[in-house]
Amino acid sequence: MYVNATLVAQLVVFFILAWFTMKFVWPPIVKALDERATKIAEGLAAAERGKQSLELASKRSAETVREGKEKVVELLVQAEKQSQQIIEEAKAQARIEADKVIAGAKAEIEQEAARAREALRERVADLAIAGAEKILRREVDAKAHADLLAQIKQDL
Repeated sequence: MYVNATLVAQLVVFFILAWFTMKFVWPPIVKALDERATKIAEGLAAAERGKQSLELASKRSAETVREGKEKVVELLVQAEKQSQQIIEEAKAQARIEADKVIAGAKAEIEQEAARAREALRERVADLAIAGAEKILRREVDAKAHADLLAQIKQDL
């Protein structure tokens, strides 16, 4: 066994194996590695787009929240103004009602006072007639009695 012949045989087998590997094995491996590199690149690009989209969505949501807070503050101011207006209208209505009640009470008091005066006049007239009858001890006729009573009412 010669070392040269073994070495040459091993070189031939090595080159055949290298050629076979480069022709049939290496292209699918390179293709798989390229596909994997492409998928990784696409994943990184998608992650970057997602990050930008997240930042944009965060800005939009912050703007929406700010606008919502402004609207809430505006609605609260409007509600406060409206409540003050309703309170003022209720106070004005209450004043009007109170004035009506006071006016009605005054009118009723005046009517009662007028009735009391009228009743007092009639009572005084009756007493005056009764006194006059006792003094004169005679009866006055009905027409004269009515005229005298009306005159006394007018004088009182």
